[in-house]
Amino acid sequence: MSETSSRLRGPAQAHPASGLAGSLAAPGDKSVSHRALILGALARGETRISGLLESEDVLNTAKAMAALGAGVKHNRPGEWVVQGTSGRLSTPPEPLDFGNSGTGVRLVMGAVAGSGAGADFVGDESLSSRPMRRVTDPLGLMGARFTTTDGRLPAHLEPGELAAIDYTPPIASAQVKSAILLAGLGAKGETCVRELQVTRDHTETMLKSFGAEIDVTREGGGTRIRLTGPQRLTGQVVDVPGDPSSSAFAIVAALIVPDSEVTLTGVMNNPARTGLIETLKEMGADLTIVPGPVMAGERTMTVTARTSPLRGIEVPAERAPAMIDEYPILAVAAAFATGTTFMPGLAELRAKESDRLAGTAALLTVNGARVEAGEDSLTVYGAGPKGLEGGGETVTHHDHRLAMSGLVLGLASRTGARVDDIAMIATSYPDFFDHMRSLGAALEAG
Repeated sequence: MSETSSRLRGPAQAHPASGLAGSLAAPGDKSVSHRALILGALARGETRISGLLESEDVLNTAKAMAALGAGVKHNRPGEWVVQGTSGRLSTPPEPLDFGNSGTGVRLVMGAVAGSGAGADFVGDESLSSRPMRRVTDPLGLMGARFTTTDGRLPAHLEPGELAAIDYTPPIASAQVKSAILLAGLGAKGETCVRELQVTRDHTETMLKSFGAEIDVTREGGGTRIRLTGPQRLTGQVVDVPGDPSSSAFAIVAALIVPDSEVTLTGVMNNPARTGLIETLKEMGADLTIVPGPVMAGERTMTVTARTSPLRGIEVPAERAPAMIDEYPILAVAAAFATGTTFMPGLAELRAKESDRLAGTAALLTVNGARVEAGEDSLTVYGAGPKGLEGGGETVTHHDHRLAMSGLVLGLASRTGARVDDIAMIATSYPDFFDHMRSLGAALEAG
């Protein structure tokens, strides 16, 4: 990661821009990076990873897997080697600190429970406010014994054996599904997860590539995933594809900043992650998509985005799981569109790093946009060709996606915009400032 980007702290200012141009290799996908480290630690033999996203969230997962007994070695930027434990994780003497990473802590809870080990799980103030029962409850049904603080971190897991369950998550969550499947690797019997709505399927894809016997069947609008434990994984070579969620910031910036054309290469092209691309096309975005190579079992694409006159639309609620992390930057695009954009089905945004639904509405409002936030919806009344005045300061609430969205808005506004803190951007996209500046963005830290 860029030393400069990773050390940035405090507020930042985005100045009005024009003519963003250039090409970027999409940063490594955070979801695949977490899973590569976790599966490599559970597998027997060696897993070699290239293109790993070296963000704070992912590095905390790497530290956790090392503390649990895996050999974790960093060779050079993006290249890591994991010596697996053959499913025999060990109980660490110190708590596992996941910082701000909900994905890391929830997936590792499942992996540790399934291995028979125990652990203490902690995180920062933001992560400690987020709900963990969505994972600890189903793991408890399998026999895991968790003690939490009112369903939140810190959490303690006692070592013990698990039995398989047949479970239908009450919310659409890839984290919940993944935690159960990782636990199921070490549980006795057939573990079955029934999704009512399809969520990102990286865990299923990567489990197959690591040699797991797993059955994935579509059921109506959802999916049934089954695996029988205990079973062991085998170390693999993993080339991490580019992250669609991080790529979204440069793509939207190119669409709303005048006279811009930006290309991103190696972006993952998974239907469970491309909801934003589909939505932007419906809004009239000028996007060119060229197929790329397969990486870690995932198709990739090269995306070229050009300044476009966008129009407001109604985004289908069922699309939310395929773009749940992209709603803040989609809302920014909608603020520069002509007409109204209605986004329903967003209740899950209230349980992210912050109340991301309220935070998104606030960042738009303070910069002159007209919005209405419901319990699980957001309506944005686009400013059209006149654009936004800007000039406001986004309160980020320690949320990296609010920070990056606020800065992109500033690039396209008439007077720029500020955000109150950028430190947390390193949790998911440590090279954000370097990448955006290379395209011509005027971003000033401090």
